[in-house]
Amino acid sequence: MGTLNVRTDEAMETAIRTLAEEFGSRTEAVRYALLRTYKERLVAQAQIDAERLAADPDEQAEMLAIQRFMGVAE
Repeated sequence: MGTLNVRTDEAMETAIRTLAEEFGSRTEAVRYALLRTYKERLVAQAQIDAERLAADPDEQAEMLAIQRFMGVAE
């Protein structure tokens, strides 16, 4: 496992301290914050992709064809 050095400011120290109280350590607090932020970005990108696909009739037709192939749509 790698190590990460980060310079913090007062706001960051407050956030880490608060999260560390909940998650047990500064390391776990930073891990939680990074993974949660990463997950939020993935979900946001998935929402953007879904909206784009929903607005494209060709993509809709392809998704329906795949669903029919998989037996989950008629």
